[in-house]
Amino acid sequence: MSGRGGRKSAAAQSTNYLSRAWRRSNTATDKMKHNPFRSAAFVTSAAELRQMPPDTGAEIAFAGRSNAGKSSALNAICDQSGLARTSKTPGRTQLLNVFALDDGRRLVDLPGYGYAKVPEAMRERWRAAIDHYLRERESLRGVVLIVDSRHPLKEFDQQMLAYCHDIGLACHVLLTKADKLARSEAARTLAVVRKEMAAAGYAATAQLFSAQAKTGLDEARGALIGLLSQT
Repeated sequence: MSGRGGRKSAAAQSTNYLSRAWRRSNTATDKMKHNPFRSAAFVTSAAELRQMPPDTGAEIAFAGRSNAGKSSALNAICDQSGLARTSKTPGRTQLLNVFALDDGRRLVDLPGYGYAKVPEAMRERWRAAIDHYLRERESLRGVVLIVDSRHPLKEFDQQMLAYCHDIGLACHVLLTKADKLARSEAARTLAVVRKEMAAAGYAATAQLFSAQAKTGLDEARGALIGLLSQT
């Protein structure tokens, strides 16, 4: 009796362990299922449009001023801490970095703009490369504009919003580092940004975001999924 009871006890423990493992497995599967950007993988870096992957499928570009938190935002959305490398070295940000998702979809990290130490000639090359990409890329469905919520809608941000509006390209603004603001101040900033964009006639959308505090992740992912679903 004691032997059979011991086996029953061991079996029960085993069943409980398997049940816990199954729940953990399901949780991980659900996490992957609910975040399609978790599968993002680096493909290539391109200095010119001709070096990009074939212009098929759908892709979204991430643009923003240097140090606005663009790489951190991309990493948080994809739930991969080292996907987009953060660096203060200008030479490492002059390329278009491409990350592949599934079903021919991609995320493209554009060069950050605004480094004081970057020669004007290099800035012009970046502008030309970005301009060519935004105008000519058929698979581009929209731009995610990264804006520091503490310094919203600076000159570059305004230029990018106007540019997207002029060429009919969808734009979603992530007001990053929202955790650095008080909740009321963050809400006011968002309201002001939305009001200014509406007054300018832009159809762009905006939200608060924090890679550090994980604020706005679901909203951002939903916006990206919407953009990628456009035909």
